[in-house]
Amino acid sequence: MKERLFSLVGFSTQRNNIKTELLAGLTTFVTMSYILALNPVLFEPLVDMGYPVGAVFTATALAATLSSMLMAFLAKRPIGQAPGLTLNIFFVQTVCVSLGYSWRFALTAVLLEGILFILLCLSNMRQIVFDMMPPSLKYALAAGIGFFIAAIGFKNSGILANGTIFNHIETLTNPSSILFIIGLLLAGFLTVLKVRGGLLLSILAVSLLGIPFGVTTIPDRLVSIPASPAPLFCQFSWNELLTPDLWVCVLTMLFFDVFDTLGSVVGLMAKSGLIRKNGRIPHMRNIMLSDALGTVTGACLGCSTVTTYVESASGVAEGGRTGLTALVIALCFLVSLFLSPLFLAIPAAATAPVMVIAGFYLFSSVSYINLSKPSEALPAFLTILLMPVSGSITDGIIAGLFTYVAFTFISNLRKTE
Repeated sequence: MKERLFSLVGFSTQRNNIKTELLAGLTTFVTMSYILALNPVLFEPLVDMGYPVGAVFTATALAATLSSMLMAFLAKRPIGQAPGLTLNIFFVQTVCVSLGYSWRFALTAVLLEGILFILLCLSNMRQIVFDMMPPSLKYALAAGIGFFIAAIGFKNSGILANGTIFNHIETLTNPSSILFIIGLLLAGFLTVLKVRGGLLLSILAVSLLGIPFGVTTIPDRLVSIPASPAPLFCQFSWNELLTPDLWVCVLTMLFFDVFDTLGSVVGLMAKSGLIRKNGRIPHMRNIMLSDALGTVTGACLGCSTVTTYVESASGVAEGGRTGLTALVIALCFLVSLFLSPLFLAIPAAATAPVMVIAGFYLFSSVSYINLSKPSEALPAFLTILLMPVSGSITDGIIAGLFTYVAFTFISNLRKTE
């Protein structure tokens, strides 16, 4: 019975370790949990439009729970899902604030984007898009995402001042920066010593150390009753269904969602060893489908686009390889509904070092790139470079594909002369 239950999430007692998967899931959840605190803040500009911000925390936690469960049981991969940070900013600042559309209009666009994504996953187009990417770029994606995650870690820590670390000396002496440096050293030492659960231990240690520093706030209570998600449930607007503006928003969201998901999945699978020698990823359709179904689920709950989280790299670094890791992430988000004060007390200075170490694990994929062949190495380099520089996984993918096609064409043209 136990073996049969575990098989539903791709776990095998012969190949996998329960403790490892549990630690991986908990570590990934802690590094992802910032979205629980950040999403309500990001949606505050929509209060004047009648958006019920009080329900956002509940909607975010439920969307992350359900979408991560989809990943666990449908795709059986160690990946966490939740409303994405880039697309929720697009939802609020671009669609609603800048363009002046209602939040119901934006939610409708998210729902339609998710439905189109599902159709894309069920068709051959998904495989065509994936096969367009040569193996060298797939490994470059992993390395690029490694830099991308590490850059986010440094930014979240507060140690960056106007883009540089040493721009102002006070940046390095504030409590958050000091804790980040301590956490980075501690996480690094535990990684070098190969301590199982070291990344999670570093998060807990820095969080506790943050109390006397005044960075970690002690919650006045541990248990809270979640707000009802009813004010946001299925609040769609169909009046603009046939307008060009709605479909421009839909296609824009779809473009970024597909390529962000594709890049994140390829990077994570390459590092976890689940990518085959020919560059194929087992269950790729179900991974992408889990993301698409998560977006539709999130839209019904009142959230912006749900996506695959690159922070899942922290769980992969801890040894997570199956859907059991994703199931643990889902259950943690479910519990967070009632223990929100405790989870929201974890400071960014505690999770940021883990993101840097996770970036290191993904960076090692660069060793699989054929650096002696410029037509492959240069596009790979641009892919890796542009992700952290532009702050967009999609920009890195586009630059890599465009230059790969151009350089390969020139190289083949020269051979025929």
